[in-house]
Amino acid sequence: MQNLTVTLIQTPLHWESASANRAMLEEKIWSINQPTDLIILPEMFTTGFSMNAAALAEVMNFETFKWMKQMASQTGAVVVGSVIIKEGSAYYNRLIWMRPDGTYESYDKRHLFRMAEEDKVYTSGEKKIIPVLKGWKILPLICYDLRFPVWSRNKNNGYDLLVYVANWPGVRSHAWNTLLKARAIENISYVAGVNRVGEDGKGLTYSGDSAVIDFKGETIFNAADKDCVQTIQLDAGLLQNFREKFPAHLDSDAFNIE
Repeated sequence: MQNLTVTLIQTPLHWESASANRAMLEEKIWSINQPTDLIILPEMFTTGFSMNAAALAEVMNFETFKWMKQMASQTGAVVVGSVIIKEGSAYYNRLIWMRPDGTYESYDKRHLFRMAEEDKVYTSGEKKIIPVLKGWKILPLICYDLRFPVWSRNKNNGYDLLVYVANWPGVRSHAWNTLLKARAIENISYVAGVNRVGEDGKGLTYSGDSAVIDFKGETIFNAADKDCVQTIQLDAGLLQNFREKFPAHLDSDAFNIE
C-alpha cells in the first residue's frame, strides 16, 4: 500500500437537472489544484435524492456514465458517486466506480430508505464491490447503508477504506457523524463520507458534515456545512502499524449474510 489521496466534493445539487449538475461538478473537479487518486461525489449527484426515477433514469453507457469516464481519464483519478440507472424495467440507485482507463465497477444500494419510499421505486442490490486502488482495498456504500453495520463488517481486514456517498438530511446529522466514527472504530479502517449541502426540491435541508475519519475514530477532516472541495492524504503506514499492534479482527465473530 502507498499513501492514498482522496478528494471530497461537498456541494448543493440542482434539483432533478443532470446537465446542470454535471456542468457544476466539472468546474469543481477542475478546481482541484493537486494530484489526487480518488474523487468522491455525493449520492444521486446528477439529480438530488429523487423518487422520480421514470423521468430521470439513464441507462449505463449514457451521458453521465460517459461524463464520469471523461472526468476520470482527464484527471487520472478514480471518480465515484451514485446515479439513477434503469435496467430492463427496474431502477437502481447505482454507485459507479470509474477508473481513468475507462474500466469500472458498480454497486446497487442495498438498504433502500423506506421512509422516503425509496424501496417502492428502486430495486435493492445484493452484492458489494471492493475495488483496489494503489494497494488499498476500498468498500464503497451508499447513504442509508451506514445504519447497518453487518453489511460493512470488515472480515479479516478485507478492506482499508470505507466510503459512503450520501444525501443525508441535516435533521439527522448527529446520527451521520456518530455512525461514521462507529464504522471506523469497529472495522479498524479509514472512513470517508461525502454528503451534500443546501435544500432539495422537497424542502429538505442538508447540513453536509462530509468527513474523513481515521481507524481510531478520530476526525481528520469535517467540512461542516460549507460548499467545498477538500483533498486529504491517507497514511497507509499508520493504518498497518495500528492493525499490527491492535489485531482485534482476530477475535471477531464469524458469520455470513443470507
